Amino acid sequence: MTQSSRHGNPDEDFSKSDRSARLLRTLKYVEAVGESGIRPSDLAKKLGVSRRTAYRDLKALETEVDIPIWNEHGRWGVSQSGLLPALRFSRDEALAIVLAARLLAKFATGYDPELGAALMKLGGMLDEPLRSAVERTVSQLSNLRDQPEAQSRLRVLANAWVNGRVVEFEYAPAWSNPGTTRTARVHPYLIEPSSATLATYLIGFDETRNAMRTFRADRIVNPRMTPSTFVRPKDVELERTLAAAWDIVADQPLEEIVIRFTPEAASRASETRWHPSQTSEREADGSLLWRARVSGLLEVRSWVLGWGEGAEVLKPQALRDDVAQTLRAAAARYTGA
Repeated sequence: MTQSSRHGNPDEDFSKSDRSARLLRTLKYVEAVGESGIRPSDLAKKLGVSRRTAYRDLKALETEVDIPIWNEHGRWGVSQSGLLPALRFSRDEALAIVLAARLLAKFATGYDPELGAALMKLGGMLDEPLRSAVERTVSQLSNLRDQPEAQSRLRVLANAWVNGRVVEFEYAPAWSNPGTTRTARVHPYLIEPSSATLATYLIGFDETRNAMRTFRADRIVNPRMTPSTFVRPKDVELERTLAAAWDIVADQPLEEIVIRFTPEAASRASETRWHPSQTSEREADGSLLWRARVSGLLEVRSWVLGWGEGAEVLKPQALRDDVAQTLRAAAARYTGA
């Protein structure tokens, strides 16, 4: 067995991270030549790869990353009509975007080609070391598994959101009636990611419930954008509603939350603003009395449990009872009682 047969063709056997970095450089070169375009053979020389690989990367930019590529008479380029106007960032602005991208990469659960394309374009605009940080982010994201079904679903929801169109889908609720599905007809107001659940959510008015509802995107089945349009609420009204959410859910009744943090946990609890409505005061023994008005109890419950013995729920009674029962069950599991 020869070395080439054992290890494969070096031009074929590349990691996804190497490929992502090369695609970024490919996009940079193709955009730089403008309307005149570039031949795959010339691109191959610049990249230090074979003509076949250069051609394949051009096709990948078009089919996998959705870059508007054109080719005529053996020359390839990027159609400017399919792109938004070029942006110029200050160094501080670019740093802020890079840090946001790094944070996003830590929470991403699947590879998103649109995000990869956006970061590739961003990387081509930056100088070192920011460019390397973006390339590293693209490489990190590209190692995640592809989620074509999730990408297709999100694309339908996003189009409905951007175009102000009503969307219909089947939904599988996790809490109200697990194991069943229902048909929903929704006015999409927002699409929001959650760092707590590492999921994306659709927030909007549900005609079938005649109320604002929150839908986890990966529980949405067969979304369909309809011809019907809707009137989007004013931003100030929407922000006022969403401000009540602990994380994403803003469609539940407001609950007054009162928590006493122990003196040992008080400093950590007070150094972060956890919710827009929160107020707090130190007590004589060094503990912290923390208050907020939050939409529902589901999301704040996990946060309270995360403090362990450092937090005691004083109000509402339903949350206090739930947390107490959960901690008793956990203690029994560990002690074998």
